[in-house]
Amino acid sequence: MQLTVLALSLVLMAIIVWAFIAAARAAGSGKVPTNIESRRNWLIVSLTVIGVVVTVISLRPWPLAVAKTATVVNVSAAQWRWELDTDKVPLGKPVAFKVRTADVNHGFGVMDASGKLLFQVQAMPGYVNQVEYVFDTPGTYHVVCLEYCGVAHHTMTAEFTVVAE
Repeated sequence: MQLTVLALSLVLMAIIVWAFIAAARAAGSGKVPTNIESRRNWLIVSLTVIGVVVTVISLRPWPLAVAKTATVVNVSAAQWRWELDTDKVPLGKPVAFKVRTADVNHGFGVMDASGKLLFQVQAMPGYVNQVEYVFDTPGTYHVVCLEYCGVAHHTMTAEFTVVAE
């Protein structure tokens, strides 16, 4: 997905550059002094190069990409329960939660022992959404549903433990 976004960004930037160059050439046929025209062309090329560099640098970490060393936890939702394929995850290492649902939308939210929401991701029928997180405190974490999913929504909870390996 990120490669698609990068390719699309580069194509759109090329179209914009082409439009600027076409406008500069069209304007160049008038009475514009040569030194101003060359400065304008230099500015267009410079802005294009800066735009490409900024785009590549900003997309370089590939947001939403799962680290190759991440522990994968498969999560299935169904009214009104969560099923995690493990009940223990490692401390201080990336954990990728791959969340899916069999029925309606659910909000997969993970809270620490004090009730602070650490992260959430939507569980949607027909999709596998994922979120990556690094737990820095051992203990028991609670999974709650953050999307109203029916009359027993409030009972849709689960737990897992973060342990040092």
